[in-house]
Amino acid sequence: MTHRWRAVAIESAEELQAQGIPYCFEGAIALSLQGIDILDMDKIEISVQWDLFAEACNLFAAAQEKSVQKNEESATCTCSRAGILIALTCYYNSVIVTDPDRVDIEQDGHVVWVKSFEFFLRTRVSDDLTVQRIRDFLRHKQQTLHALTERAWNQSAYDAWVTRFGQPTAAAAQIARNPRAQLTAIKRHVGAVEGKRIANLLGSHGRKAVALALLGAEVTVVDTSAENAKYATEVAQAAGVEIEYIVSDVLSLAQVDSKREFDIVLMELGILHYFIDLEPLAQVVIGLLGKGGRMILQDFHPVSTKLITSKGRKHKVTGNYFDATLETTAVAFTKFVQDAKETHTVQLRKWTLGEIVTAIARVGLCIRVLEEEPNHKVDDMGIPKTFTLVAEKV
Repeated sequence: MTHRWRAVAIESAEELQAQGIPYCFEGAIALSLQGIDILDMDKIEISVQWDLFAEACNLFAAAQEKSVQKNEESATCTCSRAGILIALTCYYNSVIVTDPDRVDIEQDGHVVWVKSFEFFLRTRVSDDLTVQRIRDFLRHKQQTLHALTERAWNQSAYDAWVTRFGQPTAAAAQIARNPRAQLTAIKRHVGAVEGKRIANLLGSHGRKAVALALLGAEVTVVDTSAENAKYATEVAQAAGVEIEYIVSDVLSLAQVDSKREFDIVLMELGILHYFIDLEPLAQVVIGLLGKGGRMILQDFHPVSTKLITSKGRKHKVTGNYFDATLETTAVAFTKFVQDAKETHTVQLRKWTLGEIVTAIARVGLCIRVLEEEPNHKVDDMGIPKTFTLVAEKV
């Protein structure tokens, strides 16, 4: 997008904001402002609050010719500014500020409101050029975020797990006493694992992998952290079992033989939020599974991670369930690191349950089970804590 287009868009946003008119950039301009290179943009599309439509039109088209078109659902006012066509649209009886697909971004030091990437991915067919552009953009951004995550998870993770679970020999002995207990809520879905091939994506410290290996499974862990790999392999050795631990970005599994098929792909607790686009992850999963193989995903429930904060008996709805922005936070094991000189942060994208289910189903996996598990603390009774999703490659 040229400087002229950007300047006109930002100027328009500031004028609407100054007049108290809620707005949202739509179409190509929304993508362009978020970093997508759009070469064929022919106008700036802006949706405005419907009951302030007349004010918006007068603001933009004062002393200029304007064209207004109406139908049963909307009205559009077309005018020009600095030689650029502007189309203002209102959708009757809708409220722009409550639109979950309206997100704020920073542009040249200004905050502007745009239609989110998720909106375009959800509403356009998969082979649409816009969808391809967005996925390419997200793929490059994911690589940047992966580098940040990799750095964070390779700082003091080994020491953190020693603090949390003990030395590898002690951790191995504890797991070996009752390996099936380590599987917690997913053990019913895992079933008998002897002789089965299991891929544990982002398997972290390896406790699940070691437990599964003790139960007779052939386990491959994929994780970005060499420190996680060190702790997990030492625990496995102390337990007298073998696990394959691949240090790699999950989305770049070149080290895994593409001809090898797994019976189960396991992901659990704090995995999905490292991805800013779930469909590539789902594609990896379905590619790893053999026919009839199952993906078992257990993760924290979005109601708890996105919406509710709690302290003792006090619960507050302080979040936005539909918020799609990245959240910068300390890496998960920080609380187990003693005397850390520096704490690296990671950026997380928290997903709604609908987004998760849709991404998995969209690649062709068949959803068999979706269970929502309650929080077992008395003060948090009635609030979902985790969910378990089982999908099959048919």
